[in-house]
Amino acid sequence: MEAVEVNSNNHLTWDQFENATTDQKVDFFKRDGKIFDVLISQQFNRDLLEELIRIADAIRKIAKRKKGMDWLQSLMSHKRAMLYFVQPSTRTFLSFLNACHILGIRSSEVRDPSTSSEVKGETPEDTIRTFSSYVDMIIMRYPKEGFAEKASFVLNQTDRPIPIINAGSGKDQHPTQALLDIYTLHRSFDDMGGIEGKSIAMVGDLLRGRTVRSLSYLLTNYPKVKIYYVSPPQLRMGNDIKNFLKSKSTPFFEVDSIEEILPIVDAVYMTRIQDEWDKNGESKDTNYDRYSLLEKHMNVMKKTAIIMHPLPRRNEIDVKVDSDPRAMYWRQERNGMWIRAALLIKIFGYEEVVMTYSD
Repeated sequence: MEAVEVNSNNHLTWDQFENATTDQKVDFFKRDGKIFDVLISQQFNRDLLEELIRIADAIRKIAKRKKGMDWLQSLMSHKRAMLYFVQPSTRTFLSFLNACHILGIRSSEVRDPSTSSEVKGETPEDTIRTFSSYVDMIIMRYPKEGFAEKASFVLNQTDRPIPIINAGSGKDQHPTQALLDIYTLHRSFDDMGGIEGKSIAMVGDLLRGRTVRSLSYLLTNYPKVKIYYVSPPQLRMGNDIKNFLKSKSTPFFEVDSIEEILPIVDAVYMTRIQDEWDKNGESKDTNYDRYSLLEKHMNVMKKTAIIMHPLPRRNEIDVKVDSDPRAMYWRQERNGMWIRAALLIKIFGYEEVVMTYSD
C-alpha cells in the first residue's frame, strides 16, 4: 500500500483513511501525543494500561468519602457527554453514565434512532456532527463495524473535533470492555505476579464476540501470557486476531472442549452465543454443552483461578457458580465504571490532578 501520512492535521479522503494500516491510524486518534479518540484496542500499550489502572485505583479511593466524591463531581462539571447507544446495552451504558456522574459530567442520550432526525433521512455522519455542536464527547455503540472510526474521521476534519469513544462496534471491537477485563485481571492477580505469565481461556462464540477480540489485542502487552481459544469449530477466533498474536509472539491454542483446559488455566473468560448476528438461525444448530461452565467443574479448576464473563449470560455459566469466590463477573462489571472514569480523566487531561489529590 502506498504510504499515507495519517494524522489529525492531515486532510484525507475517507477511502485513504479507511485503507490505511492500523499503525498509521493510531496517531490520527491522538492530540498533542495523547489519546483523544478511543476506537480500537491497539491504541493501548503497557504504559498506558498501567497508568489507567493507577488512575482508576485513585478514583476508587477518593470516592470512598463524601468529601472526595464531592471533589470528583466538581472536577469536570463544565463538561457534557452524549451517550449515543443505538444498539442494546445495559452494563456498558450504565457504567459510562455513572462514570460521567462520578466526575460531574452532564450527559445526554439517544438510544433509539427512531426518535432522531435519522427517520427523516439524516445520515449518521450528520447526526454525529449535530451532537458535536452541543457536547464535549460522544460515547457511542453502533451496530455497523467501523462506524466509530468513520465518526472520528468526520469530526477530525471539522473545526470542532471532540473525542469519540467506541462503546462497541458490530462484531469488530469493544476496547473499553477490554480495559475493564484487563483491570479485573490485574486486581485478581496483583499479589500473584500480575497478568504476565498467566494462562487465559476464552470460551464460546469467538468468531463474532467483539469482547474476546479486543481482549486478545490487549493481552499481547503482557509477556509469557498464553491464550486458549475454546469454541465450536464454526465459531473459532478469526484469522486476523490469530495473525496478530503470531506477530506479537503471543502463543495461543485452539481447543474443542472446556474440560480440557480447566485444570491448567488461571482465568476462564466465558461468552454467550452471539446469535443476533445470525443470518438464517444457524446458531440453533450449535451444541453448546461442551462450552458451558457447571458447578461440577469447580472441583477441577485451580483454587487461584478466576471466572469472567462480559455479560449478559444465558446458560453458559450455571447460576450455582455465582457463589464460588472465583466468580469475578459481578465485580468485573463494577470495575468497568472505575476504569471508564479513569479513561475520561485521561482524555480530558485531569490525571495529574487526580493522582496528587489529598484531603
